[in-house]
Amino acid sequence: MLDLINHVVKISARRDRTEINSAMVDALTALFHPLRVTIYRCYTGRNKAVFFPCAGFGPNGPFLRNAYLPDRQHCHGIEQDALLQRCRQEASAVLERLDDGSHRIVFPIIRREEPSYMIDLVLRDEFSADQRVALMGLIEYFGNHIALLDYGEGDSLTGLSSRKTFDKHLFELLGQAASDELLGTSGPRRRRGGSCQASHWLAVCDIDHFKQVNDNFGHLIGDEVLIMVAQVMRQSFRFDDQLFRFGGEEFVAVLQPTESDCALATLERFRSNVAQQVFSRIGHVTISIGFSRLLPHDTPADAIDRADEALYFAKRQGRNRIDCYEELVASRQLTAREVARGEVELF
Repeated sequence: MLDLINHVVKISARRDRTEINSAMVDALTALFHPLRVTIYRCYTGRNKAVFFPCAGFGPNGPFLRNAYLPDRQHCHGIEQDALLQRCRQEASAVLERLDDGSHRIVFPIIRREEPSYMIDLVLRDEFSADQRVALMGLIEYFGNHIALLDYGEGDSLTGLSSRKTFDKHLFELLGQAASDELLGTSGPRRRRGGSCQASHWLAVCDIDHFKQVNDNFGHLIGDEVLIMVAQVMRQSFRFDDQLFRFGGEEFVAVLQPTESDCALATLERFRSNVAQQVFSRIGHVTISIGFSRLLPHDTPADAIDRADEALYFAKRQGRNRIDCYEELVASRQLTAREVARGEVELF
């Protein structure tokens, strides 16, 4: 019992998902001696559910991956694993006996009626009833801790990540990009079909004339519009694109590595989906989007400022459109910004 309490204290002290996963794997291996354990972070997209093994322990020892940045080479669809698929469908723990006499149990952590995590364990057959009770308690605690983290990191209205989590996400991403540049690699995480020149992109998305919605229909209807736009946003982007609400009517998307034309196609899908969506009482709304390439030595302010310039240009040109900062600079419709380190960007 004291060992269990000690591990719960260690998990509770963590506020970073990657560190929480690491502490949870340590607890599971030390307390229950599983043959194998995997913590999956789950992403439910518009087409399928994708599962990312972000921490675990197995025949090759422990592994730990950044829980905020799902590495596509390790992700797989749920249809590749029948037990994971059954766990998702039943939204409860599921078990199967293995040929060697051990058994495999998968526990879901449910959020918004879908699993946000799954904990996959292979246990020896002599696993006792008391250990099962302790294991269930630890899993339940992990789920509650993750729920608190979701609440702290998320926007309370839309459920997207909030502004206060943006800097942390972006610094991690830019740190990875700087390491890739130093090593002379572009990394394996680009979109399917992408070239070695693929880059991350940051897009600022703003609902057009949103003040008129609040003024004419009231803030409750305005909130409904924000919630529905967030839902359309989730359906329009890929599972590993990071989506944020910055407050008010402004949303931000960080796209995984791709070329500018693919980034534009993704953003156009979002713009078009919003334009086609019917909103209760008000009919239709539109959005304007500005986006820019993320550079390895950017600060969050650098990246936001460039995308904002492209957004303001889109607003001035009539709204309900998308503009790319780099293309506007290349066509001399905008002047290149001077970045914080004192060097002028050249395109």
